[in-house]
Amino acid sequence: MADSKHYDLIVIGSGPGGYVAAIRAGQLGLKTACIERGKLGGVCLNWGCIPTKALLHNAELYQEAITHGSDWGLEIDPKNVKVDWDKIIGRSRKITGTLNNGVGYLLKKNKVDHYEGHARILKGATGGTPCEVEVLAADDDYYHGGGGKSEGKITADRVLIATGASPRQLPFAKSDGKTVFTSYELLTIDHCPKSMIAVGSGAIGMEFAYFMNAFGCEVTVVEMMDRILPVEDDDVSKVAKKAFEKQGIKFKTGATVQDIKSGKGGAKVTIADAKDPSKTEVLDAEVVLVAIGVKGRYDGLFDESLGIKVERDHIVTDAKTSDDPTYQTSVPGIHAIGDIIGAPWLAHVSSEEGVIAVEKMAGHKPVAIDYDGIPGCTYTNPQIASVGLTERACKEQGIKYKTGSYQLKAHGKAIATGHTEGLVKVITSEPYGEIIGCHIIGADASELIAEMGLAKRLEATAEDIISTIHAHPTMAESMHEAVLATEGRAIHA
Repeated sequence: MADSKHYDLIVIGSGPGGYVAAIRAGQLGLKTACIERGKLGGVCLNWGCIPTKALLHNAELYQEAITHGSDWGLEIDPKNVKVDWDKIIGRSRKITGTLNNGVGYLLKKNKVDHYEGHARILKGATGGTPCEVEVLAADDDYYHGGGGKSEGKITADRVLIATGASPRQLPFAKSDGKTVFTSYELLTIDHCPKSMIAVGSGAIGMEFAYFMNAFGCEVTVVEMMDRILPVEDDDVSKVAKKAFEKQGIKFKTGATVQDIKSGKGGAKVTIADAKDPSKTEVLDAEVVLVAIGVKGRYDGLFDESLGIKVERDHIVTDAKTSDDPTYQTSVPGIHAIGDIIGAPWLAHVSSEEGVIAVEKMAGHKPVAIDYDGIPGCTYTNPQIASVGLTERACKEQGIKYKTGSYQLKAHGKAIATGHTEGLVKVITSEPYGEIIGCHIIGADASELIAEMGLAKRLEATAEDIISTIHAHPTMAESMHEAVLATEGRAIHA
C-alpha cells in the first residue's frame, strides 16, 4: 500500500452503513475508499442480523413441525427427530460467507478501493489540509480490535465513520465464550446448552431465548423493567410474555443481576428485586447470555490529538440537533453514521444515514430521515414489529388518540396456516385520524409493518387505509381490520 493516495471520501467500516455509503459514493462519482478491519459486511452481516435470522428460521421450522405437525396430518415423533447442531450453525456461517463475497463484488463494481486493516484517523480537514488516515494491520480482538504495524497513510477531503457497535458487558462478568456469552460468542456455540439465563429481554435477548428454547434448552429471561420487550407497546408485551411462557420460557421481570459465579457445572446468577435490592434469588444455568444493549466501537480509531467529541459511548454528530443533519462530527471533514452515533441501533437506519450523508457531500438535497417513523422488528415466533408511537408514549406526551385492535384468532389466513396467536394494534390521532403508531405480534409481522411505515411517512389517515383494498386471504387484511377498529367499524372482530 502506497502512502499519500488521495480520495474524495474514506469510509471506515463496511457494515450496512459503511458499505452502502461507499457504494452510493461510487455511484455519485466520488473517488472512494472503504477500510475494514474484519470481514466485509460488518457485525450485521457476520455476527448479527443475517446469521441470527438463519438460525431463527431453523428454530421455527423445527418448532412448527414438532408442535403442529399432527394438526397438518404429519405424524412426527419428537423423540426420533435428529438435530444436527453442526449443520444448523454451519448453514448460518455459510450464508455470511456468501454475502461477504457479495459486498466485495459490489464495492469493486462501483470502483471503491477496499483496504483490509484497522483505520486510525490522524487529522481532520483543517487549515486547508485534507483528512489523514493511517491503515494498520488489524488484530483479531472483536471487542477492542486495534492496529499493529502501519501499512501506510491515505488522505481524503472527507471521512465517514461507520464502525458500528459491540455488545455491552457486565463489569463483574465479562464474556468468556464458555459460561458467559454475548450474542457474538453464542452464534457459534458448539452445542445446544441444557439451560440458559438471558439477561435482557430486548430483541437480541428474546431472539436467542426463543432459538435455544425451541431446541430444548430451558431458558429463563431476566428483565429489569416490569415487562418484557420494554420498548414495545404494553399490549404487545403482555401477549408476547404469554406466548413465550406457553412455549416454556420463564421470566423474571422487575429484576436485576447482581452477580454471576462461573464454575464447572455452569453459572450461579444472583438476581435482586429492582425496587428492593435486599430481596435476592440465585438461579442456576449452564450458560448465561448478556443482552443488555450495545456501545459504539471506536477503540483505537482516533489519534489523541484529534479531539473528536464523544458522549456516553457514542460519537456526537448534528443528527440529534438538526432537522436536516449532515452527520458532521466536532472535527471538520469527519462525519459519522449508524450505531456509532447512538440509538436507534438498527441496520436499516445505518444504511439510510449513510446514503443521506454521502448525497449531501455530493451536493444533493435528500429528504431527511423521519426518526419517529423507523420500524423495529423482533424475529421470534410469533414475530413482533412496530412503528411510531406506543399508547404509553401518547399518554406521556398528552396526545389525543384512538386505538383499534384486531385479534388474529379471528383471522381467516391465520386460522388456515395455524398462526392465530397475536394481534394488530393501530393508533390514530384525534380528530383527523392520522396513523401515528402500529404494533403487531404475529406471523409475518416484520413484513406487514412496512405498510404502516409508508402510511405514517405519507401522513395517511385511517380512511386512507380503510379505502385501500387488501387482497384476500392474506395476513395483510389484519392491518385493514385493525384500522377499521379505530373507527368502530371492524367486520371480523
